[in-house]
Amino acid sequence: MANLKIIRDRIKSVKNTKKITEAMRLVAAAKVRRAQEQVLATRPFADRLAQVLYGLQARLKFQNDSNSPLLQPRTVKTVGLLVVSGDRGLCGGYNGNVIRRAETRIKELKAEGLDYKLVLIGRKSAQYFQRRDQPIADTFTGLEQVPTASESSQIADALLELFLSETVDRVELIYTRFVSLISSRPVIQTLLPLDPQGFEDPDDEIFRLTSRGGKFEVSREQVDNTVGREFPRDMLFEQEPMEILEALLPLYLNNQLLRALQESSASELSARMTAMSSASDNAKQLINTLTRSYNKARQAAITQEILEVVGGAEALK
Repeated sequence: MANLKIIRDRIKSVKNTKKITEAMRLVAAAKVRRAQEQVLATRPFADRLAQVLYGLQARLKFQNDSNSPLLQPRTVKTVGLLVVSGDRGLCGGYNGNVIRRAETRIKELKAEGLDYKLVLIGRKSAQYFQRRDQPIADTFTGLEQVPTASESSQIADALLELFLSETVDRVELIYTRFVSLISSRPVIQTLLPLDPQGFEDPDDEIFRLTSRGGKFEVSREQVDNTVGREFPRDMLFEQEPMEILEALLPLYLNNQLLRALQESSASELSARMTAMSSASDNAKQLINTLTRSYNKARQAAITQEILEVVGGAEALK
């Protein structure tokens, strides 16, 4: 009977764990929807900002003698690496993948003889690199699960301070690009200096989380970047176009950073949803296995009791 009690307690414990993992899966799914809504809400502003920059590009042709420090390439001696991870675990290989990508990039920079400084977003990357005594310029933890413009603005200001003070000569962003609910990949993007010819992203797209047959799926929608780019030739500017450009470039940087944070957040949430779904499935299988073991042990115990009763009756005859 002691064995039966142990199995019963184990089944109860696994059932409680399954309830927790299923609840975490549903919460992650709801937050992925919120992340999608935020992407869709910020898309009109991003489109309009891109159109204005494209119009200025066509008007100015982004002359090489531009004095904007955000456009001027430098001799690179120190690279700033902005690494985006999460604050929590239980999300599969999300944090490990982006950290490994950052370590690979660090090795590449060392091989090229370049110094580097880290700007870390998320408690997991901060703890990892702090334990290894890496040169950390700044850390940002405790951010909202669904990123906000104020948070991206705070991070962008820190990056601009490092770049404009010439503490770093280039800023690279390492984040996780959201592909689907079961797929994401760490990528590297150069943030500073801004490349005028790189404003156009032919792969620009947004994701939509839908459901089909009771299961979640992701569809990606290609964004049209060809509408309304150039300004009319007779348009007059109240300020010099270059002044407008210099005012918009930090805003564009903030927008790029916000989108990367949104992609990373969606990747983390989808990874957590997938991990919790797998954990729930594993718990269900374990419950079935334990239930079969319990039934076998119970049948064996009943059979043993019957044999003991029969044996006792035979002894009394």
